[in-house]
Amino acid sequence: MFEILGEGIVDFSNWIWGMPLLYLLMGGGAFFMIYCGFLPFTKLRHAIKVVSGKYDDENAPGQISSFQALTSAIAATVGLGNISGVAVAINMGGPGAIFWMWVSAFVGMATKYFTCTLAIMYRGKDTQGEIQGGPMYVITEGLGKKWKPLAVIFCVAGMIGLLPIFQANQLIAVIDEVIMLPNGLEPMMWSSFMGEIDLRKLVLGIIICGLVSLVILGGIQRIGKVAEKLVPFMVVTYFITVLIILIINYTEVPAMFWSIIEDAFTGKAVMGGVVGEMIVIGARRAAFSNEAGIGTAPMVHGASKNNEPVREGLVAMLGPFIDTVIVCTLTALAILATGAWESTENDGVRLTIAAFETALPGFGTYLLMLSVFVFALSTMFTYSYYGTKCTNFLFGADKAKYYNYFYLATIIFGAVASLAVVVSLIDAMYAVMAIPTMVSAIILAPKVVAATKDYFARMKAEKA
Repeated sequence: MFEILGEGIVDFSNWIWGMPLLYLLMGGGAFFMIYCGFLPFTKLRHAIKVVSGKYDDENAPGQISSFQALTSAIAATVGLGNISGVAVAINMGGPGAIFWMWVSAFVGMATKYFTCTLAIMYRGKDTQGEIQGGPMYVITEGLGKKWKPLAVIFCVAGMIGLLPIFQANQLIAVIDEVIMLPNGLEPMMWSSFMGEIDLRKLVLGIIICGLVSLVILGGIQRIGKVAEKLVPFMVVTYFITVLIILIINYTEVPAMFWSIIEDAFTGKAVMGGVVGEMIVIGARRAAFSNEAGIGTAPMVHGASKNNEPVREGLVAMLGPFIDTVIVCTLTALAILATGAWESTENDGVRLTIAAFETALPGFGTYLLMLSVFVFALSTMFTYSYYGTKCTNFLFGADKAKYYNYFYLATIIFGAVASLAVVVSLIDAMYAVMAIPTMVSAIILAPKVVAATKDYFARMKAEKA
């Protein structure tokens, strides 16, 4: 039964990620980029000033600072999507898939700008009177109550798509590959109603569940405080490790960049010349990695202490650049430069492990395990907040806390589930979430452009 259900999930994910959704995400992002006059490039310096705290107002409505909002959003995006997701993209689509991840990231900067600006413009209040933001409030406050079914669809998909099953699955895969198997701790299979379950992974899932509960049951303030300390540390550590690998293999790097660009338009590596399928793979993995257009980041940026919607949009648009253009590219180059993707049948995070072990034998895998551990936990922290926001909207603020208990339980499920089913389930729900997010943002885009012109006119007047 569970095998049939798993096959159904994979088929549904492949169906919904067809060309119409690709046009909505990438075409919508291109529309936003042109409509705002390429603002992610022209106003990048001002965005950095905003995120540095120059314009912070502690008395503004909201629960966290703009910097905490950005780091919390990055904690969710700079995670296993960058380590395992990139490996999945290369394994399925070859080097060319990375190019289309880049394209998705750049148009995603514009998408994040529009969706997160709207998250501040159209904030609402929950049943306890707390200020809240996100696509569901943008839809009901910006488009009107008659559009509420669209908001409900977003929240239902969000409660499922934001579960930590992928993070748990890949974190345990790393521990298994790096610690358990090399030390002779072979699988201990147990027959259950779900099929064969590895008891080692089940125990690890329970332990991880306990660690995550210590943070997420403390709410967004605790998540924000932990994220602002963890995110800079994990990005710098991972950046240095991958940089060492690239320095060791520096002669291969130019050829790897060329292979990414060449394969993007030929699909020769593994796609047999089917470029369209490769574009879909790149867009899917970019959506999972930076979440532009999915609607998750607007939920945390909507909680920012900011009265200026445009400023929050400027902060948010930095996310896809950091996440995909920088971190994903580093992972891709490490995998490609070491040749691990051609010499192994491993998928997901095991492919990245093979690359690190090839480049840094003896200790590379341990450095990767540390990164994966921090990445996975930080992502789980923020995803729980997103899920409670969706529950809050659907059932009321007093019921939202119960989602966290369901959320924690699914960590154990993710620990023992198959990677193919886990990836397909998350992909499918992300696709469903993207439809309300992008439709509402496109309809309300003129409001964002008007606010942008007004904001920068005021900034210019203040300098005069």
